[in-house]
Amino acid sequence: MLESTRVAECPQLSPRIVSALDPFATAAANLNARRTVASVRLRHLLGSLQAAAPDRVEHALRQYLATAPDDPDALAHLAYTIVGRGRPKEAAALLHRALELAPDFLAARYNYAELLLNLNRFELASAETNRLLAEDGSNPLFRLLRARTHESLGEIEQARTIAQGLVHDYPLHPDSWMTFGHASRASGHQEQAIAAYRRAIELKPTFGLAYNNLAHLKTFRFSEAEIASMVQALKRSDLTPEDRSNLQFAFAKSCEDRADYARAFEFYAKANAAMRLRFVYDADAITAGTRRTKAAFTRDFFEQRSGWGCPAPDPIFIVGRQRSGSTLLEQILASHSAIEGTTELPYIPEIVGEIADVEGTGGANYFENLAKLSPEQLARFGEQYLQRSQLHRKAGKPFFIDKDPGNHFHVGLIALILPNAKIIDARRNPAAACWSQFTLQFKMTNLRLTEFARAWRDYAELMAHFDAVLSGKVHRVIYEDLVTNTEAEVRRLLEYLGLPFEESCLRFYETERAVMTPSSEQVRRPINRQAIDHWRHFEPWLGPMLKTLGEAFTLYPAVPPEWR
Repeated sequence: MLESTRVAECPQLSPRIVSALDPFATAAANLNARRTVASVRLRHLLGSLQAAAPDRVEHALRQYLATAPDDPDALAHLAYTIVGRGRPKEAAALLHRALELAPDFLAARYNYAELLLNLNRFELASAETNRLLAEDGSNPLFRLLRARTHESLGEIEQARTIAQGLVHDYPLHPDSWMTFGHASRASGHQEQAIAAYRRAIELKPTFGLAYNNLAHLKTFRFSEAEIASMVQALKRSDLTPEDRSNLQFAFAKSCEDRADYARAFEFYAKANAAMRLRFVYDADAITAGTRRTKAAFTRDFFEQRSGWGCPAPDPIFIVGRQRSGSTLLEQILASHSAIEGTTELPYIPEIVGEIADVEGTGGANYFENLAKLSPEQLARFGEQYLQRSQLHRKAGKPFFIDKDPGNHFHVGLIALILPNAKIIDARRNPAAACWSQFTLQFKMTNLRLTEFARAWRDYAELMAHFDAVLSGKVHRVIYEDLVTNTEAEVRRLLEYLGLPFEESCLRFYETERAVMTPSSEQVRRPINRQAIDHWRHFEPWLGPMLKTLGEAFTLYPAVPPEWR
């Protein structure tokens, strides 16, 4: 949303807009300047709330709207306020109403489009960005939002074309180069991605995200000069928390590449510790949720609902823990003539939230409500999933992949609403998987090593339960087997899917498609078997993690007997 230091203007959540010299900041200021709050009373109210706490702002705006319910400016400002309070769906409804009343309210429309995109309402977001560009096709904010929309829909070349136009028009703006670099990386243009990230760093020497993106290009190595620049940048006291943590991750990777494992571990630990402070994570709640899921999804529960749901066989779900080979599996399967790769689709968690009847992905009423659903309702949720996923299906193939690893939480729901869907569990040595997660910056899942270990145990325990109550439903692929005996594992996998073997699945690195994950370069090369035991370089520092994993590690790939 548009940045502002005054409540009376449209506030911006994004850090992209950093100064008055920034073309995006200029566009934001111009957008705000196009509209003046009509009501004198509302202007006075907003002025009095400049330093107020969000709850007081919300209360005051609701009181105002009680007497002026059709004031689009008040509706928009209330929306901006409650977005920051964690209620994006309510905010979107308010902005929709504001635009019904004032269709030319471009600042509200921009914020509405961005909110729709963040809510995964891609079709609506696409329509709104088209309306914005029809009004002002040169506006860099609108163009960047359109690029993000294309990217979310897997339309990477379209996103890259827009980003290329932005770097042409704004060659001194580092974020334009970052956007172009990201799209180039996802579409397989690695040299252009490297050049773009380096140009972003030239323009902003403390640009931590650009360094971190370079660090995790699999074939890239920093020069001595670039490493020295990172060291100097990390000494600065004016770094943003985001830049600092990204620089720490990047510097750690440079140490790892030089086999300085002690220093690499030191900086990975610093980066994760800083990220860990930014969000709340309750490991006990995750474990309790695992136990509730096991208690709800019994064999009897599924037998009573046999034959329910939507019978379509189209989806192939790849689940598991992050950094466990899911991107490699997706690339192998997407090389088959009958299967289309998409991305990590958000629609199963959305349906969980809808069943729970609360904002978010799962509330206290989820299991109770799920048990009450009729055959028709379960079928309707399956059909909704297919309808929403259709946006991402471009090739007209009979099967498509949803690669959201977190769907392992929702195997039970998938089995109910899409009983003929296939589910693949991508599993890797837990020590390797947990360590690999620790080396990357995620949006909301940078944890302590022992927390990663607990999360792996919860996942494996839950999947063992589904193996018992849904015998044969889930096909497990052990990463180490896949990389050491690829053809046999691929044949076994395709047999599970009911598809004929195709040689192209063994030449997956020749398949041209967008890949949006940190493994985007890795899956464009033949399998590297040397990575299997790379985590052991850090074993001297992993004692607490290995102790937490316990038998989940020592018995791998088997699981503790009490989970079976």
